[in-house]
Amino acid sequence: MSNTVILGAQWGDESKGGTTDFLAATANIVARYQGGDNAGHTVVVGEEKYVLHLIPSGILRPNIVNVIGNGVVINLETLFSEIEHLEGRQVDVNTDNLKISSRAHLIMPYHRIVESWDDFSSGLKLGTTARGIGPTYSDKMNRHAGIRVADLLEFDLFRKKIDFNFDVKNYALSQIGESIDKDALLEEYYEYAQRLAPYVIDTPEFFSDALKSGKRMLFEGAQGTMLDIDFGTYPYVTSSNTSVGAVCTGLGVGPQAIDEVLGVSKAYVTRVGSGPFPTEMPPDVDEEIRRIGNEYGATTARPRRCGWLDLVALRHATQINGLTHLALTKFDVLDHLNEILICTAYERNGQTVSSFPTSLSVLEECKPVYQAMPGWKQPLSQVRSPDELPTNAKKYITYVAEFLDVPVALISVGKERSETVVLEEHILT
Repeated sequence: MSNTVILGAQWGDESKGGTTDFLAATANIVARYQGGDNAGHTVVVGEEKYVLHLIPSGILRPNIVNVIGNGVVINLETLFSEIEHLEGRQVDVNTDNLKISSRAHLIMPYHRIVESWDDFSSGLKLGTTARGIGPTYSDKMNRHAGIRVADLLEFDLFRKKIDFNFDVKNYALSQIGESIDKDALLEEYYEYAQRLAPYVIDTPEFFSDALKSGKRMLFEGAQGTMLDIDFGTYPYVTSSNTSVGAVCTGLGVGPQAIDEVLGVSKAYVTRVGSGPFPTEMPPDVDEEIRRIGNEYGATTARPRRCGWLDLVALRHATQINGLTHLALTKFDVLDHLNEILICTAYERNGQTVSSFPTSLSVLEECKPVYQAMPGWKQPLSQVRSPDELPTNAKKYITYVAEFLDVPVALISVGKERSETVVLEEHILT
């Protein structure tokens, strides 16, 4: 059975959670490998809607083992709140179906405060979720200040690390007019340590055993390739690698564990927060697509900026990740349009730009070159077979696949898990 990476091929919010949940029907393990509770993975099952922030999207399927890898930064308040919320909705979460890496780093309360101060003092509004993600990854790389799950379970070491962090972060806390009661924090985290311990495992050993026993695994990413700390629109990016290489470093598996790389892209594109966005729609169309697609952040409820499908950016994601397949989601949002635009290149100073620029100043000068495609002008929500797709919808899919030289394996035509059309059957096995 194949092991598949499921990652965002745009600026995040591509419906990776729903795609992961759909494919988890034939999987044994679903593992998150990067990001934190700044991610919001939305899964709709029947009339029920679930928004997951840290727990992998396989949790809504029975008999799936869900793993939070070492590449994820964990806010324990969010984690336990999420567990309690799911259990309150009759979703079983226990130490058999949820495993957490002993090497994962912890988001502490001071990280959220420091991030707010950094964003304010720098004058560079990056559009972060202010969840403390960036400062936690910074502390991880700094080495002196990072706190791992294993450190929390060795509580005397945790106490020493907290003393060190309070000393070095005191200035930032005072500048923003915030303070944290250290004794209360230590008491709170001692209780967290007791609750957390039964979930904690050595993930490299776990995945080694899973590979030997032939388990089928889904590796679930957060955010999207264009927010990758190295390959995205830096500095308007997230603080982790969102591309395929993070699977190996964020879980402790070798590249031979990966059989398929499924890039998830909307049939259009959205972006939350600041940063360049070449194919952003005119205000009237932007608002229309946002309303029909309910384009508001699952974590922050911020309105998403909407744009036409950008094949320059999508080809960039294809090259970086070695995509073997694409999933095109929210196809039904375009049902009403007479004409649909697809960006096939950029134009800058009279010259054609076919690759995604590194320089933001260059990118900001780029204008999209569009290919107009006829709309299909009929609702797709009841379509379940490729044969049922309208001719113009098929043409749209074929155009994207041929441009990128990557087959489209799935499309979604609605929010619910069953509203999925499988074009490449082998993606399910």
